[in-house]
Formats: sequence, structure tokens, C-alpha cells
Amino acid sequence: MDDPTLIILMYFIIPIWFVAGIVDWFCHRRSNISGTSGAKESLIHLLMFAEVGIPLFMVLIFEVNSLIIAISILLFFVHEATAMWDVSYAVTKRRVGPIEQHVHSFLEMIPLLALVLVVGRHWPHFTALFGFGDIPADFVLELKEDPLPMWYLVTVLLIALALEFVPYLEELMRGIKSDRQSDNDDSIDTEGRSVTPVSDAEAEAASPFASSVAGEEDPGVALEELVGSSNVVTPISKNSKKR
Repeated sequence: MDDPTLIILMYFIIPIWFVAGIVDWFCHRRSNISGTSGAKESLIHLLMFAEVGIPLFMVLIFEVNSLIIAISILLFFVHEATAMWDVSYAVTKRRVGPIEQHVHSFLEMIPLLALVLVVGRHWPHFTALFGFGDIPADFVLELKEDPLPMWYLVTVLLIALALEFVPYLEELMRGIKSDRQSDNDDSIDTEGRSVTPVSDAEAEAASPFASSVAGEEDPGVALEELVGSSNVVTPISKNSKKR
């Protein structure tokens, strides 16, 4: 295994996707997603998991040809559209804090980076999609002639289930349970804290300088407060002058 692009895909891109996914789930939990945007947003998250997971599975298991590349490109654009739908819905129901927004940037760019690396490794199959190059487009689904190590495939599958699918499924279950509960003026989050629902106006006004419902720390606001406090000048009283 001396191909640097393959090493980057296996040991950098996929682990970063796992980390970003679980951090995003934690941000959802902290912002009381089950009591605000509820099961609908969780279903959208599971849909996006499938849109990234399907091409990832195919690249790991099957020979990458024009078919795999075409499916990966299509699902990338579908994933981007779904991500827009997700955020457009979420900001009308809950505050999306700056940390979560930053995590979203990783979750959007990681599939693009992976797609670019896959295309780079199999350039002739990519150009064949458009009728260029020396080989015809291959749309046959075949297992890899030189498969990846079984231990790696099993590890990726187990981690994907443990850190991506199961947490988001749990998030969906919490949302469904919350939807079934009686309507209250104040909702109670999963940690037992009373959280006032976010109004549409408050949610739509959420920005990188807004903090989340559950008190997610905002580095931007914290920095502004620090600078502001350091610039406060204490007036000198008359008694002080006499001394």
C-alpha cells in the first residue's frame, strides 16, 4: 500500500468524518433537538448519513469505475441539497451555535475531498463518463480484485454503526418520544433541565455570534466580552485625587 491518496482516504478522511459526525450529534443533544426541531430533523440526519455512507461503502468494497464515480458525484450533490434543507429547517426551531456550524463545514467538505481523491486515483474512469480518454465507460458492479484488509473493513463498519448510525437513531427515538409527550410551555431536555423553546424570530436570528439554547460556549462572544471588559476605564474620584 504505497499510494498516498489511498492512505489519506483510509486513515485520515474516514476517521475525520467519524469524529465530525459524533461531535455534531453531541451539539444536537446539547441544543435539545428532541424538544425543538424533533424527529423530523433527526430523520434528515439519517438521510444524510445514507447519502455519504452508500458511496463510501461502494468505494471500499467494489472496483471503482465510471459507475461508482457517477453514483458518488450524484449523491454528493444530493447530500449538499439535503444539508441546505437540514439547516434551513433547524434554524427555525432551535439555535444552531457556532461550534455546530463549524462542524457542519467539515461534514460538507469531507465528502468533497474524498470524492476528489477517488476521482484522482481513477481519472480514466472519470473522463470516460464524458466520452474522453482511451477506455470506455464501465458500468459493471464488481468486487475489488485486490480487496482492502478484512480487519480494516470490519473496523470501519463497526465504528460507523457505533459512532454514526446508533447515536442518530437514538436521537430519532428521543425526538419521537418528545413528540408524543403532552404539550408544555417549557420543554424538559434529556438531562432534566428546563429549556424554553426558541421562537421563530430568535432561531432565524441565530448567527455565528449567537449562543445555543443549552449554553454552548461561543468563542466570538467570549472574546468580545473579554476585550470589552479590558477597555473599561474606572473614573477617578475626587477623594482619590486629594490623596
